[in-house]
Amino acid sequence: MNPPTVPAPVSALASDREPAHTPDPSPLPPPLALSRTGPVLHVRLNPSAQDDVLSAAVLDALLAVLDDLHDQPDIRILVLSSLGNDFCLGADRREYQDALATDPTGATLRRIADKAHRVCQALEDTHAVTIARLHGKVIGAGLALAAYCDLRAGADTSRFRMPEVGIGLAPAWGGAMGRLITEAGAARIRELMLTCDDFDAHTAHRLGLLHKVAPLDELDDTITTWTKPLSRRSPQALVLTKRMLTGYARAARTADTTLLDSHLLAAQLAQPR
Repeated sequence: MNPPTVPAPVSALASDREPAHTPDPSPLPPPLALSRTGPVLHVRLNPSAQDDVLSAAVLDALLAVLDDLHDQPDIRILVLSSLGNDFCLGADRREYQDALATDPTGATLRRIADKAHRVCQALEDTHAVTIARLHGKVIGAGLALAAYCDLRAGADTSRFRMPEVGIGLAPAWGGAMGRLITEAGAARIRELMLTCDDFDAHTAHRLGLLHKVAPLDELDDTITTWTKPLSRRSPQALVLTKRMLTGYARAARTADTTLLDSHLLAAQLAQPR
């Protein structure tokens, strides 16, 4: 509407016009996008909502999905991927600092960190075969999350890093240190954690952190080479085999201190810098 040619008095504007309405901010999109094709559930991290990091909202959503799988035995395969330019840039450190500022006792931060542990354990324990589809950057907690998947395929352009020591933190997220050592070996994980070196997809493949590497435009086809035959396998055989493999992997982690991760993280972040 064009303004009137003769401006109205301020008093008239105040009495004749309704108060300006500030629209409510648009609701955040959900932290996950879900779709299903037969026995395959696709779970996609939604970076437009969470900036490519694993916030408490993402962890809550993952926990809900994994918990629901108990009542859906017909879902045999879960494919975990991301809708963003990167798979995951790690944990939400701003959220950690905000939690400590609000609750200096560290209890709130420990609850967030404990969610990470519960997500990783749920990935390891679920009856479904879990597949990580990785692209872009896979950093810190993002690599930890992927490591708890049964199978991992990455684009040949993807990059990996464990940056915790470099930013002044111990690698205490989700209890992943034991899982990473079991998957790739203590010597190489020790080197990568202490140096915080960036490494590529082919190095990740040699270490056993990736099972397959493919060009980005062929990555979905690579995932399909797993999901198609897995969909035809006996559900009982799949579940039993996965549980046996998990049991042997856990047996190799005899000194499992994963429940301490949230306490270590909270105690370290609470220290003055």
